[in-house]
Amino acid sequence: MALPHRGVRRWPPILRSSIARFIGLAFLGQFLVTGGVLLYVQQASQRTVIAAEREAADELRDDLIALYRAGGSDAVRRDVAERFRASRDENVAILLADRHGKALAGNLSAWPATVPERTSWRSINLYRVGRVEPEPIGVVAQPLGDGNRLLTGVVVANSLRLAAIHEEALSIAFAVSLVLTLAMAIILGRILARQVWGIAATAQEVAVGALHHRVETDGSGDAFDRLGQSINAMLERIDSLVSQLRMMTDGLAHDLKSPVTRLMTVIEQASARTQDEGALDALDEVRREAETLQAMLSTALLISRTEAGLGADMLRETDLGRLLADIAEIYGPLAEESGFALTVEAPEEPLLFPVHRELLSQAIANLIENALKYADAGDNILLAAAHLDARTARISASDNGPGIAAGQHEEALRRFGRLDPARGKPGSGLGLSLVRAVARLHHGTVMLQDAGPGLCVTLELRRSG
Repeated sequence: MALPHRGVRRWPPILRSSIARFIGLAFLGQFLVTGGVLLYVQQASQRTVIAAEREAADELRDDLIALYRAGGSDAVRRDVAERFRASRDENVAILLADRHGKALAGNLSAWPATVPERTSWRSINLYRVGRVEPEPIGVVAQPLGDGNRLLTGVVVANSLRLAAIHEEALSIAFAVSLVLTLAMAIILGRILARQVWGIAATAQEVAVGALHHRVETDGSGDAFDRLGQSINAMLERIDSLVSQLRMMTDGLAHDLKSPVTRLMTVIEQASARTQDEGALDALDEVRREAETLQAMLSTALLISRTEAGLGADMLRETDLGRLLADIAEIYGPLAEESGFALTVEAPEEPLLFPVHRELLSQAIANLIENALKYADAGDNILLAAAHLDARTARISASDNGPGIAAGQHEEALRRFGRLDPARGKPGSGLGLSLVRAVARLHHGTVMLQDAGPGLCVTLELRRSG
């Protein structure tokens, strides 16, 4: 059995799922679009507010500079004093200061140390005269020709509060949109997954021979509906071909069995008519070969019918531990005669699982016979049954013989596959092929593993649906 390469990192199954990737991509796409739009709205709104405030500060500065040019600093001082007498709560900041920063007029007590005498725009916390708390104020500044300086500004506290409210609202809208996007992506993913799961379930049933199953269609004409119709048309054709093949193989097996049966009758009659020891030995060898041919025909026919799904409707809840115990009781004496101990390991409580009892018993019997035939130098055969989970059961047959090299496992499972050490022994190469067909009938698989020493053949059986 091939071991995984060390150091190779595999993503968790959920991240390898196409539906999960679809949901992730849809969510990521909506995240980027929604986030980009809301960020643009927030930034654009903030820039618009700042531009309006700066325009108001520039306009106030330009008015005072025009007044300065007409009447000098005294005219500016008188106008500023008049402004604050008329509206003491006006949402502006004005300062006319001398070259040393001493206030000559306005509602600031002194020139801010961090504001250059020529400033295009900046926001700073300042104390206006009569205020006990600093306020965020956007200011512009410009020197005047007589060495004085002029600073004008507007209080931006309300704008900042509005921007914070706006940002909070956008954040809430963004979070709600992400939740709704994720919910819609999951719903859409589940709708798509339900469509795909329906097709997959039909394919799984067909894979084990239930060719009457069809994909449900709703007549909508969408891609899934057309896919379902195409698959159903294909299944109709496959069902027809398999039915014809089944009829042909049944007929061929019957036609071949009849000559072989007649041949064995002729051999028996010839053996009764002669007393020649040499002729009797030759006839006995021919009889054995005819019996082998007859067994091969029966096994090949059983494999074909099993692979075609015949018997899938005969699965019944069976205690697998009890089944193995019954088989061990039948084959125990034969194993003991061959020098083997046949043991069973199974849970004490009933291990119930839906199986075709006759076919599964035949498969396990084939494994026991293979071990008795090919496990040279071995002395133990172990049959085991266990539940892997609620939907999966495992049955294994292991021996302590020479085993099979890992590179030859697939060849051993092929129909009529016979490895070199087995070619000198009687057999048809169909035993493991029947085991694989029975595993597929039970929606499962068969695996060959090294038992260290020996060979372990494991059947994993799964509940349908």
